[in-house]
Amino acid sequence: MNAIPLECYVIVAAVLFFIGTAGFLIRRNLLVLLMSIEVMLNAVNLTLVAFNRLHAGNHTGQIFTFFIIAIAAAEAAVGLAIVLAFFRLRSTVRSDDADLLRN
Repeated sequence: MNAIPLECYVIVAAVLFFIGTAGFLIRRNLLVLLMSIEVMLNAVNLTLVAFNRLHAGNHTGQIFTFFIIAIAAAEAAVGLAIVLAFFRLRSTVRSDDADLLRN
């Protein structure tokens, strides 16, 4: 059986992390910012699971991945609630307009 080498997983995770970082830095929509954070967290999860394959008896990478997924779900729920409240207040989801909340 041909196993996929670890380097391929790390390259895919690096590309995913770069896409998430670029989306976070370039876009101004708050929903896209939240999705970019999720893509970056999934890149970290892929790396943890890929490195966990090297140590088959040790499940530490999978346990950390489980906790990261749980934290990401909570972050998405809270972030979406904040975006909805912001949209109701300002009728926009652009991150540039978030500094108006100081007034």
